[in-house]
Amino acid sequence: MRVSVLQENFHKGLSIVSRAIQSRPSLPILANVMLTTDDARLRLSATNLELGISAWIGAKVETGGSITVPARTLQDLISTLPPERVDLDLDVRTLTLHLSCAGKSANIKGMDAAEFPAMPDFNPEQAIVLKARTFKEMVDQVVFSAAKEDNRPILTGVLMRFEGDVLTLAAADGYRLSVRTTELEFNAGEREPLIVPARTLQELSRVISDEDDELQIALPKGRGQAMFSLSNVVMVSQLIEGKFPDYEAIIPRRYETSILAYTDDLLAACRSSEVFAKDSANTARILIEPSGVPTVPGRVVVAGQSQEKGDAEAPLDASIEGQAIEVAFNIRYLIDVLSVIREEQVVLETSGPTSPGVVRPAGRDDFIHVIMPMSTAR
Repeated sequence: MRVSVLQENFHKGLSIVSRAIQSRPSLPILANVMLTTDDARLRLSATNLELGISAWIGAKVETGGSITVPARTLQDLISTLPPERVDLDLDVRTLTLHLSCAGKSANIKGMDAAEFPAMPDFNPEQAIVLKARTFKEMVDQVVFSAAKEDNRPILTGVLMRFEGDVLTLAAADGYRLSVRTTELEFNAGEREPLIVPARTLQELSRVISDEDDELQIALPKGRGQAMFSLSNVVMVSQLIEGKFPDYEAIIPRRYETSILAYTDDLLAACRSSEVFAKDSANTARILIEPSGVPTVPGRVVVAGQSQEKGDAEAPLDASIEGQAIEVAFNIRYLIDVLSVIREEQVVLETSGPTSPGVVRPAGRDDFIHVIMPMSTAR
């Protein structure tokens, strides 16, 4: 194998595929990245057997071939090189990759590419196509609600459901729920719901760039996998087996009190209160006080308290419908959801201190977030 690539492209490709490499891989080969020539491109691949990522970069290929080399070593080396041409030359006999760039040279000992786990090819014929930026926004608005611990593995995933021309993503960890929908440009038919590991979608969201117009999703039959294809990147992920909870039963259908506030104002109030609330299991009180006069805005106070350090109250004006009420939420959870709402105003609905709260962007019905209340010792 004899190939030339640009340092910038090589470094970017390695940073993408290295997301699939674990810090302590179960097999030595899984610490490696595979380099394979593919026409006038160089394919970089990495996997941890649950998530696999391939990225293609432009290359001048004199001689084809493939090799796997330690990913961290290669990435660290490439990051030290100037933004110029990098020449790669493989000694097949010793499985050593020679690199040269701007007078600098290095030799990296590799392993036979035949030992690397097979990476399936993406088949676009059965793929579902949607806008990449829309999917990125959907992922960002739900993935943080997935469980971080694997006590209930099903909750570490994100439900992906295709129903006709509607795609739904949902994630829950037992304390909060995020649901986001979007209309597809075509009818995808009725398909079995999928549960994709939240980490897969997080990494996919990070990889999607402004240059990516379309995302293709393929579901190879009988493999228990989902594949995601961008312009120069393909991800393949194992799916989580099991039945996702009936999230629709969790969403409240009525409320006693509703507030309409500016998203930035409410987010700033939450962040101020978090300084003290984090010492009290992130518990913050939300005091909702209608003005009683239709033309006068009501008042919302977000309060955090620490027994050792003190307390803080952050008031803001809001349009309030309903009665005065006080509830307590995990302030970290409120910050998480408010941080992914792009609309200028946000709605918070509640029916009391023991009822779930609902957060959603004002004027939109394609995103809803449910947050369970917390008890406060008075």
